[in-house]
Amino acid sequence: MSDIRFTDKPLSDWMRSSAADSEIVISSRVRVARNVQSFPFPMLATDQQSRAVLDKVTEILQFDDIHQFGNFHVLNLDEISELDQEILVEKHLISPNLANESRNGAVILSEDESISIMVNEEDHLRIQCLYPGFQVQEAWKRASAIDDVFEAHIDYSFDDRRGYLTSCPTNVGTGVRASVMMHLPALVMTKQIGRVLTAVSQVGLAVRGIYGEGSEATGNLFQISNQITLGQTEAEIIDNLYSVVLQIIGHERNARERLMTDSKLRIADRVMRSYGILSHAYLMDSKEAAQRISDVRLGIDLDLIREKTIVEMNELNVLIQPGFLQKKFGRTLESGERDMYRAQLIRESFQREN
Repeated sequence: MSDIRFTDKPLSDWMRSSAADSEIVISSRVRVARNVQSFPFPMLATDQQSRAVLDKVTEILQFDDIHQFGNFHVLNLDEISELDQEILVEKHLISPNLANESRNGAVILSEDESISIMVNEEDHLRIQCLYPGFQVQEAWKRASAIDDVFEAHIDYSFDDRRGYLTSCPTNVGTGVRASVMMHLPALVMTKQIGRVLTAVSQVGLAVRGIYGEGSEATGNLFQISNQITLGQTEAEIIDNLYSVVLQIIGHERNARERLMTDSKLRIADRVMRSYGILSHAYLMDSKEAAQRISDVRLGIDLDLIREKTIVEMNELNVLIQPGFLQKKFGRTLESGERDMYRAQLIRESFQREN
């Protein structure tokens, strides 16, 4: 039976660390897509072939060179419940595709969950490294080092002209996807967000919601990532994302300063109203909860609220998701029930501190 301790706690240990610019950049992630030579891509592989890939990948955990990055645990998805799989998605440790469509899918997790290696997702191997705050360059260095270890033991599918070969053509080349999760409430409030995100898309970056492609941006959370993997080096991809995000951080800081100069009373009123609603509401859908938590998070960053912490807000953002709600209360919950239990969980969290 796979170890499911990773689904018992809402916040990964790496998210509890302080980091640069964490008031705006919640996390940085780099993901490397690779495939094993001589095996069909996962979507075409037979059950026997996908099992052979899983065995080949997990064998690498026996070698000493991988343990320079810590201890790892293998979670076979066919050995854990759908609810636990949903929680792993909510924590960004696996993708919805791995949970819903994979054959012999598994994830290899480090103790602190900062390293997540998906096996038999859209590609045979997806190495993901996560860091708190704005540390995309550090995330790339670690992902690259782990990739080097795997490449020392596995022959990758590689073409001299096209680079690393992947299931989706948009990943061919470097196979690198780098992203940051940003909290941009001031740009939204000052109605600058559209202009900023349009400019971002014009320099080869994509803007998505908290759960990536196809997800809605709720709670003023935006995922910024590279779109181009072919025709640029890994360093160019990372440097381009870094420089653009640095500019967005500057715009958000300026917008916050402007709000505090021109509309401090209005901002304080908005923040404290959300604080009060979260403390006392009996029904709360996920969209409203995300927005109210965003307001409180901004209040903490602006030193308008001192009773709560950013870590607590990060934890709440995971706890209010459907999977965690159902795990905490021990039963399957319909939509209306989730709204009631979500409000109860948030209310207890806020009133306990008060």
